Amino acid sequence: MTSTRFSSACGAGIALLSLIAGGCRRSELDPGVSRATTTTTRDLAPAPGELALPLRDGSVRFAVIGDSGRGDQPQHEVARQMAAWRTKFPFDFVLMLGDNIYGPHTPRDYELKFEEPYHALLDAGVTFHAAIGNHDDSGEINYAGFNMAGRRYYSFRRAEHRLTALAGAGARFFALDSRGFDSDQLGWLERELAASGSTWKVAYFHHPIYTSGRYTSSARSLRRVIEPILVKGDVDVVLSGHEHLYERINPQHGISYFVSGAAGSLRIGDIQRSALTAKGFDTDYSFVLMEITGDDLFFQAISRSGRTVDAGVISRQPAQ
Repeated sequence: MTSTRFSSACGAGIALLSLIAGGCRRSELDPGVSRATTTTTRDLAPAPGELALPLRDGSVRFAVIGDSGRGDQPQHEVARQMAAWRTKFPFDFVLMLGDNIYGPHTPRDYELKFEEPYHALLDAGVTFHAAIGNHDDSGEINYAGFNMAGRRYYSFRRAEHRLTALAGAGARFFALDSRGFDSDQLGWLERELAASGSTWKVAYFHHPIYTSGRYTSSARSLRRVIEPILVKGDVDVVLSGHEHLYERINPQHGISYFVSGAAGSLRIGDIQRSALTAKGFDTDYSFVLMEITGDDLFFQAISRSGRTVDAGVISRQPAQ
């Protein structure tokens, strides 16, 4: 069994390597590896406090958080903003991008770092679906609140429910374990993507494969392993954390990449803007709201103070 693994430290050595290498570059894919569809992105500019998402009939609505599990005041403040924005945008579930519970990992830590900050959402029936990160305990996969059912990687589906039609767009979400992409996980992902049958395919995992933050070197290494599978499997959107900031990457090989790792952790000034960066925000904590409706995915990134820091719509279309 082959595996690509990354240190849980990811510290100064990687930062130095990324400086020497001069940042992320597009990876080289075999000529035969391509998507059946492509995407275009259009920016939106909502007024302060205004929802940029359309709230269309029966749409798939969710929030995205990464690197959240500190249990401190900033995490609680982000959680309160999530609950406040849910009154405008009633999302049903939350994707967690890893580092969900920073150590220690006692039963009380799950209360302090998850159940208490998000109690308003949990009480309202919002479900959380976690990917595992390098600071997470391996036993997290068995914690009921994260809906992992004992699995390091898994998928689940959500579909639009329109009053005017039997069914709308379907979306399948693929939670992966980027701490180690062994052959079993990669084979599972290839099979699941091929059999998905969903309009939208959204993959999420902890370590980014494109970033303008400090982990560009490890991103390149991970990209060589996973990107060909994502492209060939026609994945539309990839969500990652690990970098304690928000960044939207210009589409790569037709895939839209987001880094959202500032729901409980923050590194101010970490974005080294490059041709990769469509939009970046690294001066405050943040989370993301998303809505899938038909061939469109709307997104709105929001800071701890409730300010919109990025918004837009991604549209799917056949590849030329």
